[in-house]
Amino acid sequence: MPRWLRNILLLLAPVALAACSARGDATRPVPTTWVEASGQVLPAHERRVVVMLPGRGDDLAGLQRRGAAQIIQSEWPDADVILTGLTLPYYTSGVAARRLHDEVIAPLKLQGYRQVWVAGISLGGLGALLYDQAYPGQLDGMLLLSPYLGDHAIQQEIRAAGGLSAWNPGPVQPMGPRTFQRELWRHLKQWARVPARTQTVWLAYGANERFRGGIELMSPQLPADHVRMLPGHHNWALWNPALHQLLRAVPPDSH
Repeated sequence: MPRWLRNILLLLAPVALAACSARGDATRPVPTTWVEASGQVLPAHERRVVVMLPGRGDDLAGLQRRGAAQIIQSEWPDADVILTGLTLPYYTSGVAARRLHDEVIAPLKLQGYRQVWVAGISLGGLGALLYDQAYPGQLDGMLLLSPYLGDHAIQQEIRAAGGLSAWNPGPVQPMGPRTFQRELWRHLKQWARVPARTQTVWLAYGANERFRGGIELMSPQLPADHVRMLPGHHNWALWNPALHQLLRAVPPDSH
């Protein structure tokens, strides 16, 4: 097993306290379920859609059990929701961003939705960021819940440099198993020069969760009122109210 994959598995192992790691087959299409906004008859170009990416402990069925679409539509009743089963095998195969684009986002764009948002939990938050890095300008907004941002080694390097603004990532490298974390953090560092991007990113995480350190290296890149630190750990007891709060926090003219 390659070291980078072993690190992801070790870091994410306790994420789902009462659930086994969600499985999936990356050779098959990404599983999805479409939940239409109730009572909406508007044409696609007047509607928005939220694509939900699960954490490591969930899959499509897990998002359904947790009522993820209902949470979103309770705050944004006019939004269609696409729940996905973009689980760990798609990431470890190196195809998560491409498959998300080809099989989910690009077809939604062709339908002419007014806005396409992605909401990602933990591993899904990483997936949202990797997608935004690979396909800039495709998303109208991101809702990040406790995003996984790589292992401790690169985070320590960034801290030792004095933070993300002072950190020098070195020469650009092709994305791959050994480079994706450095290139992801390079992408996040560049947000400081793209304020329009950070205006459409919203972040929530737990005061007692194990990924807090990495998240707080990223959070200064965002407007302060786009960040919510809530009581809780890395689980749905945190993510349920956090998702409600982020959805409410997005100004009406942003969606």
